[in-house]
Amino acid sequence: MTATTTGGTVTGAGHTTVTGAGHDERLRRWRMVLGGGEADGTGHTLTGTDAAMDGALTALYGRGDGRPDTRAGRERSAGLGASAPSVARWLGDIRTYFPSSVVQVMQRDAIDRLGLSTLLLEPEMLGAVEADVHLVGTLLSLNKAMPETTKETARAVVRKVVDDLEKRLATRTRATLTGALDRSARINRPRHRDIDWDRTIRANLKNYLPEYRTVVPERLIGYGRAAQSVKKDVVLCIDQSGSMAASVVYASVFGAVLASMRAINTRLVVFDTAVVDLTDQLDDPVDVLFGTQLGGGTDINRALAYCQSQITRPAETVVVLISDLYEGGIRDEMLKRVAAMKASGVQFVALLALSDEGAPAYDREHAAALAALGAPAFACTPDLFPEVMAAAIEKRPLPVPEGDRAVRNP
Repeated sequence: MTATTTGGTVTGAGHTTVTGAGHDERLRRWRMVLGGGEADGTGHTLTGTDAAMDGALTALYGRGDGRPDTRAGRERSAGLGASAPSVARWLGDIRTYFPSSVVQVMQRDAIDRLGLSTLLLEPEMLGAVEADVHLVGTLLSLNKAMPETTKETARAVVRKVVDDLEKRLATRTRATLTGALDRSARINRPRHRDIDWDRTIRANLKNYLPEYRTVVPERLIGYGRAAQSVKKDVVLCIDQSGSMAASVVYASVFGAVLASMRAINTRLVVFDTAVVDLTDQLDDPVDVLFGTQLGGGTDINRALAYCQSQITRPAETVVVLISDLYEGGIRDEMLKRVAAMKASGVQFVALLALSDEGAPAYDREHAAALAALGAPAFACTPDLFPEVMAAAIEKRPLPVPEGDRAVRNP
């Protein structure tokens, strides 16, 4: 048998063996994944930073087999303890050893797996966490139980997340919707630079002169220039049940962005079994978020009844329902309201979620019923939302994503 050695590998007849530094690195990685103990089979000992990273992971996830590890004279099992100092140290450790995206996942798992929500009521804890949308949702769910000494810190955390989201989403949203508003406001005596040539040609095809191979534009159609008057009414109707936390955060930010546009009259309504109109707080999405109360039941029919009562210009109104559609109210009445709004000229949009969390859990029967009414229900990412709103404003088909994030008209 012949063999060659290159860069830490030995290649023989039909197999490759990793040696030297490459072999050690593979053992190290498998040791980090398997968590140590007799069963991992690596025989690799962690030191320095690797040992600290392993300790931080073990504190949250444990060894996975439920058995303690008594090496170094201490039990090694899942748990951060109930003391704020130990959790604060752990939060500092994971921010030292892991990138921000991983830190956010570990924080979320710590809250869900180990019941650390109550520790977030302490100001020093909030100062140690990595702020993200999911943390904001947790803080909002704890809002009513939060002591006054913590609320100022909590608002600062929420403010940071909201400001970051606005920076990322506002410019593109305003640009996309401004274009949609201009295109939707057609005028028949436009200036040359305002002519919508596609629509003008379609409107004048009957005036086609084959001998000249041209269309005589008897009627010009143009884009309406953005005016000071309101062109569209938008109603955001947001389910504030606990499962919709991330959607509530994003919807509040988008509501503030839409409210800042003079050509759009924006109304924001949140609901569980009760309905709360937060429109007067839209200038500050943080106020909107602290005006919500995550959790509780769901009465979509009652919420839509309120929204329907606020509509004065159906043909110029877009209603966006953001809900997982688990209805606790009167199902048939809910569907009748949607049908009535659509019949009056309202553009109705049903979003199962407004977040980056992937395909959500939702009531498939209700989603199918809405789709049958011509209102496809789908999960929407924050990046897609401006395009969805632009399509609704222009009264063209919505950009419904493929896959299990959507229920279309059968």
